[in-house]
Amino acid sequence: MISSLPKSTRLMKKAAIAAALMLLVGCSEKDRPLDSPVRLEGGIFGTFYQVTINDPLTQEQANNLEAGFLAELESVDAAMSTYRDDSELSVFNQAPLDEWQPLSNALIEVLAISHSVAEKSDGAFDVTVGDLVNLWSFGPEARPKEIPSEQLLAERLAQVGFDAVEVDTQAMQARRERNAYVDLSGVAKGHATDRVGAYLDQQGIKGYLVNLGGDMLAHGYRDDQKTPWRVGIETPQSGAPHAQHIVPLHDMSVATSGNYRNYFEADGQRFSHTIDPRTGRPVTHNVASVSVFHPSNAWADAWATALLVVGSEAGMRMAVDHNLSVLMLLRDGEHWQSIVSPSFVDYFGEDLVNELGIEPWTASNARSIKEGN
Repeated sequence: MISSLPKSTRLMKKAAIAAALMLLVGCSEKDRPLDSPVRLEGGIFGTFYQVTINDPLTQEQANNLEAGFLAELESVDAAMSTYRDDSELSVFNQAPLDEWQPLSNALIEVLAISHSVAEKSDGAFDVTVGDLVNLWSFGPEARPKEIPSEQLLAERLAQVGFDAVEVDTQAMQARRERNAYVDLSGVAKGHATDRVGAYLDQQGIKGYLVNLGGDMLAHGYRDDQKTPWRVGIETPQSGAPHAQHIVPLHDMSVATSGNYRNYFEADGQRFSHTIDPRTGRPVTHNVASVSVFHPSNAWADAWATALLVVGSEAGMRMAVDHNLSVLMLLRDGEHWQSIVSPSFVDYFGEDLVNELGIEPWTASNARSIKEGN
């Protein structure tokens, strides 16, 4: 039977049906349950982000979560980047000396953490090391890769010192008391990792693992059987990443600092990107990487940098003094030696330490570890 409807009406009905079908397909796509765990990943801060979520999610929920935590990361970048002239930190670095500058809650918090770790590490962690980092070709100045002169080194070292920045946490303000360049690269990524975790907590997510350029924060479990998340401590060598140790993580974060990837060579010497703020020079000891396990990734990040600066013996003594869970990888000729602090053993247990083949650090074996025997 031939339809008696006009052709234009039939076309309109077909278009309406097609639009309805497209809407249904669109709705079904947004509401489609995703296989667990869901992994959201991409690039940020010149590195990568990877957020793995165990909770049941639809495609739309996953998209919304990713947009939400990316907004948090953009906020951190706008506040703390040294590569953006318009960042809050860059503006602070250009502000007149001895004049209080009102700062955001996030920037004040990170400066306060930095000041605390600087004091507790006797200056091994220092956010005013920025000019020295730039001088040794590892900062945004992109200087020629050459050894700086003694005169220039002394000039920049004279400006360094965490006492150059005064932070008033009550009034939410800070000021520079001499011409120090503040660089938060040793703590900002850890703070950003915490921010992503806090956002996911606010959204009611129960099980997740945040990996922001190697800084990791685990919450809850990786599956319904309450299996802890598993994180790899990377072998400190160039080439494809390889896990030296696999550590279970539950409601805990880990930050790792290493000096084996970012370096330059001049006059037949290799210079690490890890600068000792107390001497103004790259470190030369045999510690290749330091991993610190802490509920706050910002604190873990700062402490990992500080302990990498001071080396194995002084670093482990600091770990004991401040009850830090620490895993260090040391160069031992062509091999690697792993040591952990007493707090690491207390937290993870002797069985895991033995399973991983790691030697616990004690004051009595410090000499043999230092000498690589």
